[in-house]
Amino acid sequence: MNSSQREQFHRDFEAALSFATRLHAGQTRKGTDIPYLAHLIGVAAIVLEHDGDRDEAVAALLHDAIEDQSANYPGGANGLRADIRERFGDRVLGIVEGCTDSDTEPKPPWRERKARYIAHLAEGDASTRLVACADKLHNARAVVSDLRLLGDPLFDRFRGGKAGTLWYYRALADSFAEVGERRLAEELERTVQEMERLAAD
Repeated sequence: MNSSQREQFHRDFEAALSFATRLHAGQTRKGTDIPYLAHLIGVAAIVLEHDGDRDEAVAALLHDAIEDQSANYPGGANGLRADIRERFGDRVLGIVEGCTDSDTEPKPPWRERKARYIAHLAEGDASTRLVACADKLHNARAVVSDLRLLGDPLFDRFRGGKAGTLWYYRALADSFAEVGERRLAEELERTVQEMERLAAD
């Protein structure tokens, strides 16, 4: 990346971070007071650490926008899609779409929605899988960290409860092992193994 490309990347990343900050203002991580923006920045960091490009890093900041913020956005999901496309391009929108498991309210039943998302991963392109795996790794690390502190009551935060949450992360780890970026998939596998070990203790 030459100096001109670096400058453009920084401008685009800053614009995406500003947009994500406005979209997710007031949202916190499930069961905590942690601003949701911390998750988006964490996912973008993982993407960049695994050689992600401009579009992948920008999409990492926006990966939950359609899923979480459509109901609050002028024009709903379609209005948000149009804005993401206009601001950041078709490829970014495509990655964000690929990371979205639902944009409707009420959402479909949890298990059905998650099973459909896992099946969809195998059909996505490499960029979508990179951002999606970074997202799940960041989430899995948070689960492991909080599980060490709270034990089983942690699972009360999640719609799937203990059994559903463990099923979901195991299914994700297995799926990314088959179709994901190798180093990232291996890190997710190690994190999920630790989650399973802590949950069994």
